[in-house]
Amino acid sequence: MKYMLMMFGDAETMMETQSPEWIKEMIGFMQRLDTELTESGELVFQLGLTDGSTAKVVRIDNGLPVTTDGPYAESKESLIGYWVVDVEDEARALDIASRIAVYSQIVEVRQGADEPPEMDAGAQI
Repeated sequence: MKYMLMMFGDAETMMETQSPEWIKEMIGFMQRLDTELTESGELVFQLGLTDGSTAKVVRIDNGLPVTTDGPYAESKESLIGYWVVDVEDEARALDIASRIAVYSQIVEVRQGADEPPEMDAGAQI
């Protein structure tokens, strides 16, 4: 089963509030986790993202795409990195996510869909 483990946070605030030792520990943990998941064959893909202050959001406004700074006006926290893992079951995905949450406080776990949802026979695409 494939799962996406999404790590949320605010890198700018982290750099201002956490000690250099904590940041080095967190980076070391991420590197060890990547190695562990690679060696176990569970890592499909992972990617750390630049700070959310560099994000752009594209929305449709009056039928036209409009690009604005992102990620969201309501929050400084945003997606800062993710892993796609192929694990035996949800329990394993949650176990990995709980280890990541020690550093980011919140990790969203979402199962990947192998195909689009089935449509009713009468539904039009």
